[in-house]
Amino acid sequence: MKSKFHPDKNGYFGQFGGAFIPELLHPNVKELEDNYIQIIESKEFQDEYKSLLKDFVGRPTPLYLAKTLSEKYGAHIYLKREDLCHTGAHKVNNTVGQILIAKKLGKTKIIAETGAGQHGVATATVCALMGLDCTVFMGEKDIVRQAPNVARMKMLGAKIVPATSGSKTLKDATNEAIRYWIQNPETFYLIGSVVGPHPHPDMVARLQATISEEMKWQLKEKTGKEDPDTIIACVGGGSNAAGAFYHYFDDEDVELIAVEAAGLGVNSGESAATSQLGEVGIIHGSKTILMQDDYGQIVEPYSISAGLDYPGVGPLHAYLYESGRAKFMNATDKEALAAGFELTKLEGIIPALETAHALAVLPKIDFKKDQVVVINLSGRGDKDLETFIQYLED
Repeated sequence: MKSKFHPDKNGYFGQFGGAFIPELLHPNVKELEDNYIQIIESKEFQDEYKSLLKDFVGRPTPLYLAKTLSEKYGAHIYLKREDLCHTGAHKVNNTVGQILIAKKLGKTKIIAETGAGQHGVATATVCALMGLDCTVFMGEKDIVRQAPNVARMKMLGAKIVPATSGSKTLKDATNEAIRYWIQNPETFYLIGSVVGPHPHPDMVARLQATISEEMKWQLKEKTGKEDPDTIIACVGGGSNAAGAFYHYFDDEDVELIAVEAAGLGVNSGESAATSQLGEVGIIHGSKTILMQDDYGQIVEPYSISAGLDYPGVGPLHAYLYESGRAKFMNATDKEALAAGFELTKLEGIIPALETAHALAVLPKIDFKKDQVVVINLSGRGDKDLETFIQYLED
């Protein structure tokens, strides 16, 4: 069913979206635009995609009632366990789908950007699975702070290209990937989030929608109804949130909460809280909300979490924010770390620092006694152990 939160024929969510790209990339983007929906909706694709999600990725992921966390906050809090996916995060839902699309289009060379490294690992994984060439662009700073994921990518046969400009994080990795794509238009750019030129935001959202598709029948089994009262997910570019929200866009009774990274504080100058600090502009091929100065230059973002260290949000999320459909909140580094340690100690689950931001808003919400809340647990904390260890108390 067509939703107002799906893009129009020109790739816009309200005023956000589009494809602001160099002429050299138009054939690539047009080829994808003309074919992606037909490919995704074909029986051949769906059969292979669902088979891989089941047998390779490990879906469906559990919907877990976090009893201790629920008792503390006075609500029924369920965790959608995307951290249990193969490779450790939701990212693989998207890469499995996109690699099938790339093969259908006859592509043999894949490029990707990564921040926390999870998308890079997921891309390298499916390239190894399918025997395709893989190059991953990653900020020099992130290569250091996400060393375990860098090692995994190399083991999987990917070439890692460091981005040495700007803040040397996700934004800069994306810049370098796009530059390479312009120079090598025969490659397939496997974008990791709901960002970039149309049709990438819509394609990634469709592939991540398996999250909320499962949530519906899992909630029905556990609570007797398909709809929760509230869904909470962290947002950088926003792919895990897009997947968790997707099948609930048009159900106004379901509250959608997107949590951004406030870094050292929203107004500290060291933040990535785009909805609070951003203005309408163009970044990485689409019109959206982004952090920029008076001259339209990108303001460098900051977050302890590499995956949320991005100066914009995807155009879908910009529209969810502007329309008021989703409530945007934020969490500081300190709050996210505390939430990560809390989940670990109360439930025996170590979350990724990205996911910890979603958990960090629990103390800020006045829950009703029987409120059903789903938090999308987007990734596991293995990759962030060195950071967590720095803040361990004796």
